[in-house]
Amino acid sequence: MTNPSHQTTNNTPATLLQGERVRLTACEPRDLPLLARWYQDTDFARRFDAAPAMPKTEKQVAEYIEDQQKSPTGYPFAIRLLDAEDMIGYCELDGILWNQGTGWLALAIGDPALRGQGYGTEALRLLLAFGFAELNLRRVQLTVFSYNVPAIRLYEKLGFQREGVFREFLHRDGRTFDMLLYGLLRREFKDTITHS
Repeated sequence: MTNPSHQTTNNTPATLLQGERVRLTACEPRDLPLLARWYQDTDFARRFDAAPAMPKTEKQVAEYIEDQQKSPTGYPFAIRLLDAEDMIGYCELDGILWNQGTGWLALAIGDPALRGQGYGTEALRLLLAFGFAELNLRRVQLTVFSYNVPAIRLYEKLGFQREGVFREFLHRDGRTFDMLLYGLLRREFKDTITHS
């Protein structure tokens, strides 16, 4: 009998949470200082959250991760390089409505020096494969701020469709910015894997 963890089914990776360069793992207590440090970076905080860009303590980060790990509708992951234990990013599926087969996702690469190198793309593909193949979701959605152009390019590259605009949702530094709603259906994700 073939080991199901090594099969490739429905275009999912042979190892569900491991790609060619990154892997998704559980968030560990040793990750908390790094996550808290990322929240010291205003750019990180403003890309990841509409709340005021405030530093977070390790305790605040720990409480959030613990709540996500305990939630029946949340799946948080640390993003790690294959050959290293340090976390380079964070991603999650949350707000899952099991009866509808839908959920929300979030993704962030913490170190600015590691952004733009394809790690987010690979991590997002792994997260989507997990959501569609393992959780049997049929739709995943996200919101992104209009000034986060690299993230928008990533989402569109992976097949997300822009479905709506929350006009002038954010007011930062004396300017207003839209928040965009993107969605991806399972069949659209399969199409992007087939054609990439």
